[in-house]
Amino acid sequence: MRKLLLTLLFVPLLCMAQTTKSPDGNVVLTFSVDGGRPVYQLSFKGKSVIKPSRLGVELSNYPNLLDGFEEANSETSTFDETWKPVWGEVSAIRNHYNELAVTLYQSATKRNLIIRFRVYDDGIGFRYEFPRQQNMDNIIVKEEHSQFSMTGDHTAYWKPGDYDTDEYEYNISKLSEIRGLMKKAVTPNACQSPIGPTAVQTALQLKTADGLYINIHEAALVDYSALHLVLDDKNMVFESCLTPDAQGRKGFLRCPCTSPWRTIMVSDDARDI
Repeated sequence: MRKLLLTLLFVPLLCMAQTTKSPDGNVVLTFSVDGGRPVYQLSFKGKSVIKPSRLGVELSNYPNLLDGFEEANSETSTFDETWKPVWGEVSAIRNHYNELAVTLYQSATKRNLIIRFRVYDDGIGFRYEFPRQQNMDNIIVKEEHSQFSMTGDHTAYWKPGDYDTDEYEYNISKLSEIRGLMKKAVTPNACQSPIGPTAVQTALQLKTADGLYINIHEAALVDYSALHLVLDDKNMVFESCLTPDAQGRKGFLRCPCTSPWRTIMVSDDARDI
């Protein structure tokens, strides 16, 4: 009887999780709604890359898009095209991915939020999409709360997070050492706005103890604030931190609109990064 009750208890949780793989099957994205909050995780060739990490957006002029969600719909698709750049190191680029688009419904506010994932052979991209709807029109972004939960105390190749400059040298250290090295890493220059003792810039390059190379960055940065990352060095969790304007606001958007892509590249060969 006890086994039956435990099975019934965990079936709804298991049913909520959705898995999308890269075309070659090596990169695996898992998405779920846990206690009303959207959560994703990532693995590569059976190794965990990103542990369960929360997603969401905090707004200044509407209730937050952080929790209270249920999954309203999800769609999967595959895309494959090859295009030729005008210039660059290769003559053709293949754009091949499997996609998962999840529509979340916040019943308390009667609003929808779409999170779109694209899973490639070399990593993933995800973004937030704000559809036109009755209870959300012009939005002011207070903060984005995208998490990247690390699997260990990785080696990081990092620059100090700064709203006004990236004119710093790269530092190589364990994640746990960033706080102690930050003061020395913020070398003086003419225009500086350091963010905090564990804030770093993107692109952020990481190397794990078991030989994985991970890169966290963004793409399609249009009409949106630039991305930094702040490390919770007790739990080894990065969280997004957007560049503010003079009043501290971090985005003015008119629905329908999207965030930039948050990208996570992963490989067991540094040359692929």
